[in-house]
Amino acid sequence: MSTTIFERLQAGEAVPYTDPQYLDISEFATRTTQLLVGLNATPDVEEVRKQWGEITGQPLDSSSTIQIPVYVNIGQFTRIGKNVYINHLCSMLDMGTITIEDDVLIGPKVNILTEEHPVNPAERKALSVKPVVIKRNAWIGAAATILPGVTVGENSIVAAGAVVNRDVPDNTVVAGVPAKVIKRID
Repeated sequence: MSTTIFERLQAGEAVPYTDPQYLDISEFATRTTQLLVGLNATPDVEEVRKQWGEITGQPLDSSSTIQIPVYVNIGQFTRIGKNVYINHLCSMLDMGTITIEDDVLIGPKVNILTEEHPVNPAERKALSVKPVVIKRNAWIGAAATILPGVTVGENSIVAAGAVVNRDVPDNTVVAGVPAKVIKRID
């Protein structure tokens, strides 16, 4: 049974750039980039929803809105729930899977990253991934960065400019670099 590079990555394998399947990433990314050109050129919200569905393979719910421009490198590993609002210039690297649950607000210039490289310089061109989950009713502030493997808890707020490198508990506000809990939400 053959497995794709994406399946191997999502199973936890670090894949070196010399891997025979590594070029598959570029092929998928090129296709997505071509589709994003059309999506980011349309002012029509319904057309954005339709084109987003072409990129991800899953239609964007009519209750959700993505403001353009938006960027995603592969697309097929991003899932967006209902009543989600994603503001301008959101960038998503989704090979590790990004799940955005219902009622989430994402501010402008937010980065959601599931991909990383080893610290060891001899292995640095290898790629590994970890999923990101943004739970129901979370709010991600402008220019925040969510790093690989992070879950942002239900009802939580990530302050503008924060860099989130560990899970955010439910009902909390995190801020800073790296982000730390600064407040509980009652």
